[in-house]
Amino acid sequence: MFPYTLITLKERPALKEEAARWFHDKWGIPFEVYLASMEASLAGDKIQAWYLCLDGEKIIAGMGEIKNDFHDRKDLTPNICAVYTDEAYRCQGVAGALLNYVVQDNKKRGIAPLYLITDHTGFYERYGWAFFCMVQGDGQPQMTRMYIHR
Repeated sequence: MFPYTLITLKERPALKEEAARWFHDKWGIPFEVYLASMEASLAGDKIQAWYLCLDGEKIIAGMGEIKNDFHDRKDLTPNICAVYTDEAYRCQGVAGALLNYVVQDNKKRGIAPLYLITDHTGFYERYGWAFFCMVQGDGQPQMTRMYIHR
């Protein structure tokens, strides 16, 4: 049995600032950018959504859903972004459980396919994602792998 709790931020809106700070600490994107996206999600934005995995009350993993994850293929939307699992919780199925939760939540909302960009190979395929194409990240010299989940 999976020992952690998977939630959408909409289920626990009081975590908004803590979650924005957690993502900021992991990725270095300004706190205000995450907070604005989370507020849009909570206000009913159909695309933006945020997902968390909790160990008790502690955020141990998370990911977001936004229109575009800073790449040139604006037609490939929505994008799963900011995928992160705290190091102490890796290799326990946390990221996979959260990815599956996000896919199922989107299917319930009538949203498919989903896209994500990553430099990882082999990881996302385990959870039903497939390589789709290469994209140019904003301000990045190298192309990045784009995956799709249908």
